[in-house]
Amino acid sequence: MSNISNPFYGIALCTIIGIAALFSSEYIPVGSVTLAIIFGMVVGNITKLGEAFAKGIHFTEKQILPLAIALMGVNLNFMVLKELGYKSILIIMVAIIITLLSSLLLAKVFNFDKKFALLLGIGNGICGSAAIAATEQIIGVQKKDVGLSVAIVNFLGTLGIFLLPTFSTVLLNFNNIDSGVLIGNTLQAIGQAVAAGYSIDEVAGQTATIIKMGRILMLTPVVFMLILVFSRKNRVSRAGRKTKQQGIPLFIIGFILLSLGPTFGLLPKGVIAIISQISHYALIVAMAGIGLKITFDNILRDGKAALLIGSIIFLIQIMFSSSMLLLLE
Repeated sequence: MSNISNPFYGIALCTIIGIAALFSSEYIPVGSVTLAIIFGMVVGNITKLGEAFAKGIHFTEKQILPLAIALMGVNLNFMVLKELGYKSILIIMVAIIITLLSSLLLAKVFNFDKKFALLLGIGNGICGSAAIAATEQIIGVQKKDVGLSVAIVNFLGTLGIFLLPTFSTVLLNFNNIDSGVLIGNTLQAIGQAVAAGYSIDEVAGQTATIIKMGRILMLTPVVFMLILVFSRKNRVSRAGRKTKQQGIPLFIIGFILLSLGPTFGLLPKGVIAIISQISHYALIVAMAGIGLKITFDNILRDGKAALLIGSIIFLIQIMFSSSMLLLLE
């Protein structure tokens, strides 16, 4: 009984998987967060984990993941908006709106779960794994959908690192600044945008980084919008009975408060770097726990459709951003 009530085993397993993912990401270009999910999924499917691991795995989802999200706020600096022109901000905002709306439309077309599709749209539209992690509890999706969403969005972003530079410079004949805008406004993770942008040149890299940071800053208003929408939906249960209205989750409050540090210079750069690293490591451990709960049956049932919808969403992003840049030339 003591083993079952002790969360150590599950947390230790998630940590070991996270460390393996972190080191493997130096050699496999798909990101440590995605690898943590994949490794967790493999371990969870090839071994039968006993009840001794259940409490610790649950702890990583319910306690470590919210902590990671709260600490993510330290990566936001809203002063970046000063470096963006009005046109760039408009393109970013409209692209996010189109991405989210297209995810809901595709869910209807393919008779797919709307919340799952919305999570794919959020991951594609804003900042990949971080956006998915920050919104999944608000939306109320299943943990298996969270893991699949992160894996699919990061997979598409990894492909984009190699495809978008050629697409923008060769096929569309964009200059380096426009190529940077396209890359920054479509790739999912900041690392992906930086890698793709700098593969062209320094100007494209800097532009992609700034545009991408602008997209990341949109996570805060999107979070508030989702809280508003889903709190209204949750006021009445399916049976028509009123349920307790949920307020803003504590981890979102922490996320916003910590964003004030870099924005107003309240924290030294060294402290910000440490908090950012802790957040990254905590997210990897939490995603390993989510991966441990994903079964191959889930992938076979939902994975193909989710990959198709995620791919279409990504293509819509690219088409919209490309069209806007061509029109504004």
